[in-house]
Amino acid sequence: MVEAIIVLVIIVGICAGVLLSPLLTKWRRNRIQNKSFPRRWQMFIEQILPFYYRLPQSQQQNLQGYMAVFLAEKQFIGCIGLQITEEIKLTIAAQACLLLLNNRGNYYPNLVSILVYPSAYRVKPTKRISDYIVEERDEVRLGESWTRDQLVLSWQQIEYDIQNWQDGHNVVLHEFAHQLDQTDGMINGVPKLDSKADYQMWAQVFTQEYEQLQRDAQRGRKTVMNTYGATDPAEFFAVATETFFEKPEQMVRKHTALYRQLKHYYKLDPLEWT
Repeated sequence: MVEAIIVLVIIVGICAGVLLSPLLTKWRRNRIQNKSFPRRWQMFIEQILPFYYRLPQSQQQNLQGYMAVFLAEKQFIGCIGLQITEEIKLTIAAQACLLLLNNRGNYYPNLVSILVYPSAYRVKPTKRISDYIVEERDEVRLGESWTRDQLVLSWQQIEYDIQNWQDGHNVVLHEFAHQLDQTDGMINGVPKLDSKADYQMWAQVFTQEYEQLQRDAQRGRKTVMNTYGATDPAEFFAVATETFFEKPEQMVRKHTALYRQLKHYYKLDPLEWT
């Protein structure tokens, strides 16, 4: 009898925890967002995001709130002796949270830690060629997004991207777009969408644009988007996201349907900021 009561108490406790956890998380996040945003943080955002002044006040406040929660929940780890500073955290958070504006609000649920290297770093990935052969390569990378709990970035590249906004390349936007793509556990160039109709339109537009970029890359044509996006659908979505935020005027002229699709997904229009 006693054992049965103990089991019942445990089951009730687990169920209550499952039900209360989302409510507690929402309550905690609301508390963080409602705190006063440090003035020095706001001044820093104004320096690194050239369009910050053009954001509606509601979006400025949303960005600040998302950043506050992001900084409270994510762990930053310096690699090869890099000391994580407030500047590093704010620079990454400000750009990552651009993708969360207008109530996307899941704060990259799969992400726990952000590893930051001083500059480009080397990795030795392996690829299975057959049942008996595994190929090891030596690659230099600027960033990568893992499907489990980590994201890796090069601080030197981040600094370069901040100084060259509008060149269409941004490692933070790129890797965090991968995080959005990976929310459902897969990385295939299709993030979580709102409806069946959205998935159908996404497949139609993105397939057409992806195949066009592949053809342009093969023929050596000049493109608005980085031809790295022709690697696979996941990279195409990440590159398209970079272009959407950094080169909206060129993208809407050359890739109107793709721009409209990303505008619908992010619920933002960077053209309003230029």
